[in-house]
Amino acid sequence: MIPSLRVFAARVTGLAISTFARFMTAPRAIWQGIEPVPKQRVYFANHSSNGDFVLLWTALPTPLRRQTRPVAALDYWLTSPLRAFIGREVFNAVLIDRRPEARTEDPVAQMVAALDTGSSLIIFPEGQRNSSDAALLPFKSGLYHLAKARPAVDLVPVWIANLNRVMPKGEVIPVPLICTLTFGTPLHLEAQETKEAFLARATQALLALKGQA
Repeated sequence: MIPSLRVFAARVTGLAISTFARFMTAPRAIWQGIEPVPKQRVYFANHSSNGDFVLLWTALPTPLRRQTRPVAALDYWLTSPLRAFIGREVFNAVLIDRRPEARTEDPVAQMVAALDTGSSLIIFPEGQRNSSDAALLPFKSGLYHLAKARPAVDLVPVWIANLNRVMPKGEVIPVPLICTLTFGTPLHLEAQETKEAFLARATQALLALKGQA
């Protein structure tokens, strides 16, 4: 495909996906602990649906959306040409290989490199979709390593409510339902804070937003 045509197709596809997401969920962004200003951030959210990063990306104001890249699973988004186009061209995702035995790049290094270009990120610290009865799965260590590598970057907790009911696991047709995204107060790694303490604090920051959603 001609590069200019590919860029145009990506923009049109992105607009179509965003419009569909808004039509199905009428997402309501609640900026409770931070203002929606064009500042570099890492948005970390709960993960209960395959549409989570699409909804979060859609809920951001256009200037923020343009600089924000989701962190997504390479082994999912490269399984077909269409998914690869959407993941790479539409969302400009940072594609992480979740298979340690197959990966050739360090996931944290990939995310840090994206931050160093000025991008913001959307990540899901649970590492996989939560289909359990627990509010959150245990966080992986990636959020801590990002906080340690780039301590000045705001880490913004975001609680996504109702999306798992819009697109239940195993269903193909979504159910229209209003969703809310509550953006909380940014976190930073504190001096001498251990990985375990930081991840526990990040977990509690998300759970606090759940209680207010």
